[in-house]
Amino acid sequence: MADKKRILMTRRLTPDVVARAERDYELVLNEDDHVMNQSEILEKAAGADAILCCITENYSADLIARLPGSVKILAAFSVGTNHIDLAAARQRGLRVGNTPDAVTISTAEIAMLLILGAAHRAGEGERMLRARAWPGWEPMQLLGTRLSGKRLGILGLGQIGQAVAARARAFDMEIHYHNRNRLPGDTERGAHYHQTLDVLLGFSDVLSLHAPSTPQTQHCIDMAAIEKLPAGAILVNAARGDLVVDADVIAALKTNRLAAAGLDVYDGEPDIHEGYYDLENAFLLPHMGTSTLEARNEMGFAALDNIDAVLAGRDPVYPVV
Repeated sequence: MADKKRILMTRRLTPDVVARAERDYELVLNEDDHVMNQSEILEKAAGADAILCCITENYSADLIARLPGSVKILAAFSVGTNHIDLAAARQRGLRVGNTPDAVTISTAEIAMLLILGAAHRAGEGERMLRARAWPGWEPMQLLGTRLSGKRLGILGLGQIGQAVAARARAFDMEIHYHNRNRLPGDTERGAHYHQTLDVLLGFSDVLSLHAPSTPQTQHCIDMAAIEKLPAGAILVNAARGDLVVDADVIAALKTNRLAAAGLDVYDGEPDIHEGYYDLENAFLLPHMGTSTLEARNEMGFAALDNIDAVLAGRDPVYPVV
């Protein structure tokens, strides 16, 4: 082991990812997979050349400043890096990498599940059955909304947004989107571009959020935005919880200004707004966007690719800093 570089893996990942890490490195594991506090991270990072970190840890400027000098890269097991103070990492000369490509397909599939579940009232039906309260088929029971012919508005037509659009086309949905910049025609594939979010909202029978969390996008879906949607629209969020104002979404669901919402991410998770729990028209999932074996393997391999590159003196394969 003396000739191997050391990495700290802060959470227990898939067996294939662990096996590769153990093959190539002296691996320090979090054996019981608990969320480590900063003191534990510092203790386990002693002598480490890299940290493969997760969104459950907060790499503040203070923690980054106190990391052992041997640490050369924070390899995030995620696309988002909100849990890392990037400015502090840059100031220290600490590289940061993420896993953008690995999450695309699984997150797009979850977004479609949210769209379908919200539109077809799947959560209500499943709860009815589990409560043994289903009276049998009735002609007016749990009437939802079919997707065919509806307009899907996508905020953020990046890799995940494009993957969602491809799947929505199979349901005969018309695609609209807003980005900071319009995409080339061969990437748009017939999607309708809108220069502002406000304009997009008016064309969104279903609005699906796929934007990063930035000062410009945080809480962009508030009551003023909801009022610009067609009456009875459906809101879907598989991106970042802080893109929406929870209290406003809940109020709109209560009055049926929004017919339904499909949510996989939440502001302040795992503590989510209490108002969601009692809403029948809120289709809720527990941050499952990348919860497939394939995605988690690819994420782990991408994080290790970043570590391999930096420890060999190269830039990360997927650089953030």
